Amino acid sequence: MRPLVAHIEESALAHNLAQVRRYAPRSKVIAVVKANAYGHGLLNAARGLKETDAFAVLNVSEAIALRDAGYQQPVLLLEGVFSADEMTLVDRYHLDTVVSHQAQLSWVLDSAPNIPLRVYLKLDSGMHRLGFQPREYAHALQQLTSSANVRELILMTHFANADVADGTAAAMQVVAQVMPASYARSLANSAAIVQQAHTHADWVRPGIMLYGATPVAEKSASSLGLKPVMTLQSGLIAVQQIAAGDSVGYGSLFTADKPKRVGIVACGYADGYPRHAPTGTPIAVAGHLTRTLGRVSMDMLAADITDIPQAAIGSTVELWGEQVPVDDVAQAAGTIGYELLCAVTARVPMIVTS
Repeated sequence: MRPLVAHIEESALAHNLAQVRRYAPRSKVIAVVKANAYGHGLLNAARGLKETDAFAVLNVSEAIALRDAGYQQPVLLLEGVFSADEMTLVDRYHLDTVVSHQAQLSWVLDSAPNIPLRVYLKLDSGMHRLGFQPREYAHALQQLTSSANVRELILMTHFANADVADGTAAAMQVVAQVMPASYARSLANSAAIVQQAHTHADWVRPGIMLYGATPVAEKSASSLGLKPVMTLQSGLIAVQQIAAGDSVGYGSLFTADKPKRVGIVACGYADGYPRHAPTGTPIAVAGHLTRTLGRVSMDMLAADITDIPQAAIGSTVELWGEQVPVDDVAQAAGTIGYELLCAVTARVPMIVTS
């Protein structure tokens, strides 16, 4: 059997959730499990996050999967519904929904739920993706407040620059001007949770930090007290001895300047490892940190094992995890940890441990 596997640690999820509560002790927590829980498996993550106050997902199908698995916490549709027809499912499965534009507002007002809804009214505070403009917000709020279809309103925004030290200042000015203080608020994502305490409000929405990667480029996940949830692990399937002047892989992007031992790893871009990761991307073989060599191919990549004499066919390789932070791999590849975790493909088996 091919040795590549993703190990998912439920206890690390629980630890990271506890870290969220330490950063924001007066806030309730909406655990964001969209995108198949950032590549970790929706129900895998839900088990580790079972003590959260609520979940947030992208769409109705993810919400239904949580309900069918027995989770009773509030489940928030982060982008709201995509058609009026979905309001029936919101009612049937007792879901919470974001309202971020006029069509969604009309769908809520025109629906006939058996139980009035909890609605999150989204403000565009500067991201300019989703949300009512500040000049429109008060009227939308008034319409929802007056509707018998709505039992509770929570006011919401999303920060464009929470990972920058003072990056929420302008957005918070808009919030202060537009959002009445009498309503509960949900403002803070992972970056704001760890470094913008003034934004925590009533509900925080952690995402990437739950999975043990950093939301702030200048701070490591470990320095924030987070534990990696996923370990992407494989093994050596071949060992090559190359001479000075020999090249490795497609395009001969790496050429040895002296004799080297090269380990061939069962992992490639068809598994979700970034093809654009250059020579020098960190990797661990037989428990020792080393580097990749040459271009990543579909099913394999190469690692420098010159200084790891014990490395042999069958030796364990960590692509990322406890020894090799996913953020370090991402930085070498010119991307972010979010992308790498979400990109792990379906052909990679997942083993969940408690």
